[in-house]
Amino acid sequence: MSALGKVVVLGAGNIGGSLAQRLAELDLAREVALVDIIDGLPQGKALDIQESAPILGFSTQVTGATSLDALAGADVVVETAGLARKPGMSRSDLLEKNAAIVRGHADAVRRHAPDAVVVVVTNPVDVMTYYFREVSGLPPARVFGESGTLDTARFRTFVAEALHVAPRDVTSFVLGTHGDTMVPVLSLTSVGGVPISKLLPPDRIAAIVERAKQGGAEIVNLLKTGSAFYAPTASQAELVSAIAQDAHRLLPVAAHLDGEFGEKDVYVGVPVVLGRRGVVRVVEVDLTPTERSAFAASVAAVRADLALLAKTPG
Repeated sequence: MSALGKVVVLGAGNIGGSLAQRLAELDLAREVALVDIIDGLPQGKALDIQESAPILGFSTQVTGATSLDALAGADVVVETAGLARKPGMSRSDLLEKNAAIVRGHADAVRRHAPDAVVVVVTNPVDVMTYYFREVSGLPPARVFGESGTLDTARFRTFVAEALHVAPRDVTSFVLGTHGDTMVPVLSLTSVGGVPISKLLPPDRIAAIVERAKQGGAEIVNLLKTGSAFYAPTASQAELVSAIAQDAHRLLPVAAHLDGEFGEKDVYVGVPVVLGRRGVVRVVEVDLTPTERSAFAASVAAVRADLALLAKTPG
């Protein structure tokens, strides 16, 4: 029996379509609904995914729709809609246009799925998550953003490549913004329990940190006409799975802070325990003075974008 009744993925682009496929194959819900404003796009992708069910053996029903009425009855909503970055464009450049999209969707969730847990993917994700919660009026614990899970996966990948070890044996957290001021926590990075500082020289570590910070931009520059979606949707599927199974996984997400890490009324990447109703609790980990300073700078960057958002029309 599926753990969830219905998961709605808003946006049927590369992210939305790939995520719907991953969720269907995991058999986490009775129904996965793809929603997009382009008629035929969500329906076509849904049908294509559905026709793989006899081969892959999943029982999830995959549907497509253009109406936000499809949100009705959703247990989990994943907000992927929005403009993707182009070369030379920062996540903050997307602020105004994506805020308009998020505003409409957050209002629709408030009306059609007020009991849902919402995972926000739209960039700049820390700011869009804050805005989604504000417009929807949902409890902060039930609205969080996918950021640190993806950034941590990228960082772990690069560490594993440098050391020629299995990526799953690398443990780490990337906190702060999903952007240039993200904070890979080196003091909590290890391979099979061995601290990274014992395995790599400082200059190699610094290079890996910088590559992780530019991880999304590196792919954007290679693709030239879009942005990453394979690793991001793997990250999103991990989050939805933790919700569906009430797994109480310890994962880094863009979560609402109410005094934790010395910050209030802001969404930023921190470790949380994730369960069926969203964020069970924020886990305050010890940071070195350098890491704490970098985290404070990351929060300041989010607050600067929030101030810009407050000045945008609507």
